[in-house]
Amino acid sequence: MKKKKVFSLAMIILPWLTILFMDKKSFLRYLPVASFVNLFISVFSVISNKRSWWVNKNPFSPGNVDFSYILGPYFVATLWIFKLTFGNFPKYLITNVVLNTLNAFPMAYAWEKVGAFKFKKINHIGWYFICIILSIIIYGYQYLVEKTIVNQNKMNSEKNHLDQ
Repeated sequence: MKKKKVFSLAMIILPWLTILFMDKKSFLRYLPVASFVNLFISVFSVISNKRSWWVNKNPFSPGNVDFSYILGPYFVATLWIFKLTFGNFPKYLITNVVLNTLNAFPMAYAWEKVGAFKFKKINHIGWYFICIILSIIIYGYQYLVEKTIVNQNKMNSEKNHLDQ
């Protein structure tokens, strides 16, 4: 098996093995934000490929969207980051700054070296700032999700109290 295929396969399987250590409640709690960010990245990838910002060369997800990356490390990392930091925005932001630095530089260089993708009209710094901005947006999204759930629970509790 070519190293590109092994790398791509590992990129999707290895992160998911860590989910075995996450409790079901946290997984379900942060599933909406992880799904939202992955949908956003998928659409952004289609746009990016059309504008030649980067090119996807992943053998397991040919086309505009690298699903090995999006459904592997990006999805799983989003779940873990929210599980470990949500509710403490400074901790969340610092964690994202550190992990996005690793994602945009050493990891992206490794993915380019293996041949899974190649930046063209965008560079590593541009990708880093896109990820940071996106992390701030999705924190707000999760905040709204949490607020909606709390309000819904409060309404249900009041309704049950009135029914009694």
